[in-house]
Amino acid sequence: MCGIIGIASSKPVSMNIINSLKKLEYRGYDSAGLATIHKNEISEKKCSGRVDELEKILFKTPSDGNLGIGHVRWATHGIPNVVNAHPHSSDIVSVVHNGIIENSDEIKKKLESKGLKFKSQTDTEVITLLISEALKNSEPLESVFNTLKQLKGSFALGIIFKNYKDIIIGARRGSPLAVGYSNEENYLGSDSYALKSMTNKISYLDDGDLCVLSKDKVEFYDVNKKKINKKVYALSDDENISDKGDYKNFMSKEIFEQPTTAKNCINEYIDSLKKDINIYNFPINPEKINKIILIGCGTAYHSCLVARYWFEELTSIDVEIDIASEFRYRKLKFNSNNLYIFVSQSGETADTAAALDICKRNKVKTCSIVNAVESTIARNSDWVLPIHAGPEIGVASTKAFLGQMLVLYILCLKISKIRKDIDDTKYQDSIKNLKSLPSAIKESLKVENNIQAMAKEFLNANGSMFLGRGFSFPIALEGALKLKELSYLHAEGYPAGEMKHGPLALIEEGLPVIVIAPKDKYFEKTLSNMQEVIARGGKILFITDHKKQLINENIRFGIRVPTVDNLLSPILLTIPIQLLAYHVALLKGCDIDKPRNLAKSVTVE
Repeated sequence: MCGIIGIASSKPVSMNIINSLKKLEYRGYDSAGLATIHKNEISEKKCSGRVDELEKILFKTPSDGNLGIGHVRWATHGIPNVVNAHPHSSDIVSVVHNGIIENSDEIKKKLESKGLKFKSQTDTEVITLLISEALKNSEPLESVFNTLKQLKGSFALGIIFKNYKDIIIGARRGSPLAVGYSNEENYLGSDSYALKSMTNKISYLDDGDLCVLSKDKVEFYDVNKKKINKKVYALSDDENISDKGDYKNFMSKEIFEQPTTAKNCINEYIDSLKKDINIYNFPINPEKINKIILIGCGTAYHSCLVARYWFEELTSIDVEIDIASEFRYRKLKFNSNNLYIFVSQSGETADTAAALDICKRNKVKTCSIVNAVESTIARNSDWVLPIHAGPEIGVASTKAFLGQMLVLYILCLKISKIRKDIDDTKYQDSIKNLKSLPSAIKESLKVENNIQAMAKEFLNANGSMFLGRGFSFPIALEGALKLKELSYLHAEGYPAGEMKHGPLALIEEGLPVIVIAPKDKYFEKTLSNMQEVIARGGKILFITDHKKQLINENIRFGIRVPTVDNLLSPILLTIPIQLLAYHVALLKGCDIDKPRNLAKSVTVE
């Protein structure tokens, strides 16, 4: 999940590398580094921690040079320190790497038997030494090709050479890599976001591709060393993507952007004049769909869980849910009448991308629901449904989760109408309900003051539980995940009815238990499960859309969100659990936008 950048230019590049690395920090922030070529020497600067620390080093000891590479690290092999930070350099070559080399130990032993010495604990350093050895007998491009043949695993690479001061070589297998173009300057980067400030013209490497960048041109090669051409994409112009405005951090901004996120998404998919959902060009006739398989990781997986209830409620289609990292290793039975839907904010999630690739090899129809339409998953899908959330910078997903749920619900409605699983009256009512949703989300955000008071209850707690049933069960899972991600407190999400099958043993005096109980068919049963917790000393934090006064001496805090159609209630119930996780983390002094050990785009297995 590291981020890499490379710039070949007619002018000094170090500060542009720094600025690009700041944009890439959502991919990792354990360490940072850069290397430039100046006066036929490799100039390397590295640090543990954030890019700001690297910038301070550069102010003291600048790195000149018109060509260079940079890296932000999310640690896999080796602890986060300066020695293990990228780039990894020999006397003649320097490498930055995103991915995992699975046979690095085997290669390391072979190289050590030849008398070569390793400085770090990383898997990346074997690449540096392999290329260095190959350069004794061949040119850079051939040396890289020969090295890549020996590697097992995934990688996106940026490579510079002491004796070839005008070129950067990039290579991709598994991990994403993009190339950007400008006048007298060309770029290499993990994704388009890091390059947007410098160019809006982008090409993407496919698996097995290599590229050779100089300031004047870019050449591409496939895995067979054949020179190839690449399509050039024009990136959209997103405004204010790096501006927190008056907010303390990006996450707070993104939580409060959700009314706009919902409005933009709904407006994109609903034709107000025709009073219809404008989703067309299905890769498979909806009337012939036998089964829908929803696949995602983390928060995206939770959106799939919510969607399962919608598809079961509104359509006659069988639905399966799978975690991408499990799906890709199961012995699956594919069916041409199944629709496989992949959900990913970044569109670069390694496990999800690999699961998609399996589906493509088995010639079944695929759909991706993504926030980044230029991403690998989007480009490789038969059909793409963007969530239109705009850039999400905070590592813990908020507005993208809401966007994923919305698009899945809208898709479900459209399919149910085409299949005649719902009548026109219910369809029109559902569209009407959707149109009023942004204002209800805006109203839900007004609970923040009460949430701030609730947050104090978690500071001295040993853990917490989130309980829900039906639609609110996935929201309970998401609430627990958010609290873990942001505040590093232990939290678990459970179906409320499952408490008596084991988890009830964890209830002790004062344990915070968040009960999510919309007014639906599960409401009374959820209240009964809540009483089981109260009887054992649990401290209840109650979230509902029920208008009835339910707060009593047994409920420590109560949060009420607006009442909407039951099918849409999980979207509103998401708001309080996001705000809760945010305010607990704020009280604890955690780095909210960049939680420890995590990264925004999970590009390693």
